Amino acid sequence: MKLKYIKTAIAVILLMQVTACTDILDKDPVSSFSASGFYKTTADAQAGVYGIYDAAQSVFSYNFCYWGEGRADNVQTAQTGESLTLLSNNLTNTASSADWTALYRMVSRANYAIAYIPGVYEDDDPAGMQLVGQARALRALAYFYLVRVWGNVPFITEPYTSIDQDIFIGKTDKEIILDQVEEDFKYAAENCIEKFNSNNDRIMFTKGSANAFLTQVYMWRHKYTEALATSSLVMSNTLYSLVPIADWGKMFSNSYSKESIFEVGYNDTETNGLRILYAIGSYAIYTPSVKWKASIEDGDLREDFVYDMVPADPKAIWKYLGRGVSDEISTPAKQNIILTRLADIMLLRAEALNKIGGAANKTEALSLLNAIRTRAGLPSFATEADAIAMYGDLESAILQERSVELCFEGHRWFDLVRTGKAISTMGPINGLSNEANIVWPIHQNSLNKNPNLEQNPFYQ
Repeated sequence: MKLKYIKTAIAVILLMQVTACTDILDKDPVSSFSASGFYKTTADAQAGVYGIYDAAQSVFSYNFCYWGEGRADNVQTAQTGESLTLLSNNLTNTASSADWTALYRMVSRANYAIAYIPGVYEDDDPAGMQLVGQARALRALAYFYLVRVWGNVPFITEPYTSIDQDIFIGKTDKEIILDQVEEDFKYAAENCIEKFNSNNDRIMFTKGSANAFLTQVYMWRHKYTEALATSSLVMSNTLYSLVPIADWGKMFSNSYSKESIFEVGYNDTETNGLRILYAIGSYAIYTPSVKWKASIEDGDLREDFVYDMVPADPKAIWKYLGRGVSDEISTPAKQNIILTRLADIMLLRAEALNKIGGAANKTEALSLLNAIRTRAGLPSFATEADAIAMYGDLESAILQERSVELCFEGHRWFDLVRTGKAISTMGPINGLSNEANIVWPIHQNSLNKNPNLEQNPFYQ
């Protein structure tokens, strides 16, 4: 009897999670309702998709940084708490970044939209299919982070509509989940529209952004040939172009640049943790590490956009908030958080070309790398031998360029993990030595709620 009551209560909560908003950047809920009773009109379908974007705002507000930078070598901290826990590799099952609740809320809302939107439209209606495409892309995005952070996780692709459904789901192998992630992004790439002709091109899924994330997934899975195909589609997309170096900082402080492919949107009402993470108080939570500053080549024009180069010990990261931002102002940040942009895809393509090998591929990889370097005011590598002379091999030169170009954008930790360099890089810094330690622990709250969940082995 008690179990039936728990199932009923959880089912009701999950049904309420589909609550959506009428504006993509407005988090105010509309109402609580049964999902099957809600999806009646095209406006309902659009609102349901907006509700998934709404959930994404909460997911990435702080965690894009904790997950993507907090355990890597580009940042340092003078704080205690979460930042020190991550950097010192002392993760516990009560760390805030170990809580996947917001990601599963995002998945839940997507599952309702995917299930019920087709009933609003005629079969094969492009409008309905593009909304389902957005919902599937957002679900894929959530699962891509879940797998990269925790490894094997519970895998749920259907909405909860009955108390007879099993709500205590165990883990599924991460490769099975990534297969679905690929399928969802492929569906989005086929069915989302080319462009909205508005700022929504940067904060809602289009064909281009679906292909960009497919490129990230393929690189994570070492599917280099597939990554070449999708990165080619992104690079030929007229929505995207590299901004000049004079506007490099504006990508982050102003948002919606032509280089941006997908951003999580924020505004004056729905703000995020950027200022707290990077620029508030006597020391921000994260500042550039000594190692990262030392890795920057002389004459790199990006450095001045990233932090105050005058003091020996900078107190803040300017990159997202704008050059000269005061660390004494506590106004919440409203800048968008960029999850992928053209430079990211170009460098991933260069990496894939180098992995596949061959003279022509190496030449193109070098050309892509040089495009990013020359924009930054750095000399190009005339030959692969030049890159080898400076960084040991072409792959290391590309990864170093990613470290600087994409600094503090939430990529560094994942780059170290997917290239097998996490232990060799972080071991001397914080003692990371065990592959099982690369994933996060499952939060204690999730273990308490689900009797079929087992803690990740390293943390048992």
